[in-house]
This record gives sequence, structure tokens and C-alpha cells, in this order.
Amino acid sequence: MRDFYPVFFLILTFVAFFLNILGLMKLIPLYITLPLFFVSIYLTLYSMTNRKVYRRSR
Repeated sequence: MRDFYPVFFLILTFVAFFLNILGLMKLIPLYITLPLFFVSIYLTLYSMTNRKVYRRSR
């Protein structure tokens, strides 16, 4: 399931980008689209760069 998170967040980023374009055309308020776009970019980058470090227990 964790392998699909980056793909899901990447799709979410494209949807948020489209909504942001609509916000720039003043069809949707920018104060809704800009935080959504920022959070989707953050989650995409976090899910792609976050790696768990496994430590061996003795």
C-alpha cells in the first residue's frame, strides 16, 4: 500500500494544479486553491523522499 502513496499524491498534485489554474482565472477563490496546491506538493515530495531506516536488533 505504501508503494502507491507517491503515485496517489502525484495525481493529487495534478488535480490541485488544475484547480489552481481555475483559481488564477478567478473561477475558484485562490485562498482555497493555493493551500491545497502547496499541501499536495509537500505530500508528494515527502512521500517520494521518506525512507524508513531499518535497524537490526541483536
